[in-house]
Amino acid sequence: MSPHVLASEIDESGNRHPAARASSEGAQRYLVPLGRVLFSLIFLMAGPGHFSAQSIGYAAAAGVPLASVAVPLSGIIAAAGGLSIALGYKAKWGAWLIVLFLVPVTFMLHNFWAQPDPMQAQIHMAMFMKNLGLLGTALLIAHFGSGPFSLDARKR
Repeated sequence: MSPHVLASEIDESGNRHPAARASSEGAQRYLVPLGRVLFSLIFLMAGPGHFSAQSIGYAAAAGVPLASVAVPLSGIIAAAGGLSIALGYKAKWGAWLIVLFLVPVTFMLHNFWAQPDPMQAQIHMAMFMKNLGLLGTALLIAHFGSGPFSLDARKR
């Protein structure tokens, strides 16, 4: 039995009451699409910023090769992957786009181990760890897909 089951949800035979089970399962159906949208927001909001001179200049200063091409291209990849996941349309492919985006960005731009200033090292370590968490989520989506309330689910 789940640790989240309340005593009031148990019937006299020790089983979870069907109404409580249906209510819980109904609410949980909305967690996956909400999670997809919340996860995607960072990529959808950051994507357009990859076309700014400031972002391109920052990446060039950090040693990104061909930053004037790589940064806008990464913005397109991030936005396309984020939109795919948010809508649940070919979400596994969208998740792989996010992985393709995150791996070089994480290691090239958040290399905390190479920062001489301790405060900058802490900031970059936090950003590095955040990106690892996002990478883990993208890998889960790449494996499990978009779930309910998605365009992929409508096709099934």
